[in-house]
Amino acid sequence: MTALYEKIIYGPVRSRRLGISLGVNLLPTTAKVCSFDCIYCECGWNDEHRATRRMCDVADFRKALEETLRKMQADVELPDVITFAGNGEPTMHRSFEEIIDITIALRNEYAPQAKIAVLSNATQLWRKDICRALRRVDNNILKLDSAIDATARTMNRPQCNYCVEDIVQAMQLFDGEFILQTMFLRGECEGIQFDNTTDEEVEAWLRIVERLRPRQVMVYSIARDTPCKTLQKVTTEELSAIAEKVRKLGIECSVA
Repeated sequence: MTALYEKIIYGPVRSRRLGISLGVNLLPTTAKVCSFDCIYCECGWNDEHRATRRMCDVADFRKALEETLRKMQADVELPDVITFAGNGEPTMHRSFEEIIDITIALRNEYAPQAKIAVLSNATQLWRKDICRALRRVDNNILKLDSAIDATARTMNRPQCNYCVEDIVQAMQLFDGEFILQTMFLRGECEGIQFDNTTDEEVEAWLRIVERLRPRQVMVYSIARDTPCKTLQKVTTEELSAIAEKVRKLGIECSVA
């Protein structure tokens, strides 16, 4: 069953990709706010959760994170990473840059070895404040699920004007200082068949990977409940074969 995160700070949890992760949800605890409506989102469909659009206050965020880190420090159980994800797209918070500055200061005080990660669908990169903030985090993780617009629209169901080429051009502004994340899966949703593991899809995606040359690529498939129930998980063997093609470009690639 898909579900929302009910607190500003949640976990820590063991992340397949990031280690012991302390989660941050800047979005409403009773609603999903996202510029995508991905068919595989563990938080469910956007329309299922529209009770309130109120995002957390900066002061509430600061208090929640500091109290949690102080307790974890006392318990000698500090996180490997502080991860911004939550109930939608974290960079949609109007004070995201200020929140990143607060997080860096608190991390430095209580858990200096921890990394700060942001999981983003990259739709807010047109905002200069978002780009500034993402350049200051340790792991700026940007999503690109397909190099082909039609497949991206099927998988991500963007709630905004979305064009792969526009997103790629925005990603280029980071000069490779980011992590590219791609979900691989196949199946059918609302009568549309798709598969982003075909030769055509993977070759087009690899051309973008080579063009962007991120410092790392993460490839993965579904591991939790999804709102669309007719999706098929891609095997570890298939993901490993795709990852090997990335490595041949001289780019680090992990499989989760």
